[in-house]
Amino acid sequence: MRRIFAWLRTRSPARPRRTWCLAPVLLLILLASANSPALAEVRVTDDTGREIVLERPAARVIALYGAFNEILDGLGRAETIVARTNADVTPARIARLPVIGTHMRPNIEAVLAQKPDLVLQMAGRKEASLPVDALAKRGVRVAVFRAGSFAELFSVIRRVGVLTGAEAQAEAMVRGLEERLAALDARIAATKERPRVFFEVRSPNMLAAGRSGLVAEIIRRAGGANCVEEKGKFARLSEEEIVRLAPEAYLIQRGPMNPAPLPLSKRPRLRSIPAAANGRAWFVDERKYSRPGPKSVDAAEELAALLHPELSKTPSAPPARTNTSAKGAKKDSK
Repeated sequence: MRRIFAWLRTRSPARPRRTWCLAPVLLLILLASANSPALAEVRVTDDTGREIVLERPAARVIALYGAFNEILDGLGRAETIVARTNADVTPARIARLPVIGTHMRPNIEAVLAQKPDLVLQMAGRKEASLPVDALAKRGVRVAVFRAGSFAELFSVIRRVGVLTGAEAQAEAMVRGLEERLAALDARIAATKERPRVFFEVRSPNMLAAGRSGLVAEIIRRAGGANCVEEKGKFARLSEEEIVRLAPEAYLIQRGPMNPAPLPLSKRPRLRSIPAAANGRAWFVDERKYSRPGPKSVDAAEELAALLHPELSKTPSAPPARTNTSAKGAKKDSK
């Protein structure tokens, strides 16, 4: 644009003619520039209170937490992803991208080599903040978000939409997810039973979902009652304590945090709990339940159908039921 105006300023007998000829072209360029999101500065405040300012929507993004890749894919911005952590393979197109280390310990030089204009991280353990600080010191813009509830998750989606020039798409996504949750709430309100639910995050060295966090809200929105009493996001429990809690439904997540969990039938101390006796123990997908993202609503709908089979809407592919001693229970599908 500067070169065009410099050329117009040169003295020439033909100047009036060429100015007249270029006027429509210049008008179109100016209008396009004014309306183009690619040239507009964007800014949001992340959940550390840091203001993230980009000269234009991010075109090269690295997510240090896999849920952001799913959000970007849902916003139609998967093409902006330029690298991945070693545990992330969805959406499918990112499987061939360069690997930059783990969620907690990314290789800083590998990240810098991809020249990202935005890095996304989920707030959590203190270790996750160390690479954030290291990248920020190297001039990389890093946005850190928290998604401990559906309300927080929807705020994250909206802000990622702003940062990537997909604000309208983000609003449409959130609106659709909110409508599905509202419909689920209405269906659950018509039920009376609130089965006591235990959500296994990891075993052995048992770790369960506590009363706070997105998993706790998924259980509640699905018409269950978390039987774990601790108010934090996680609770460390012994099998004896689980027996005392007497859960009526037992969810065992499978994924990176819990790669090879045993069915309850192979845990002698837990065979007596109501969930095992009644055949209400299921394996569920960790990436759907414990990774905040668009699939979190899928998890709530899926769990509602498991806890309340009387509901008309059921998931297309229900989780595998663990092998228990209950009559009619299916064998473990592991």
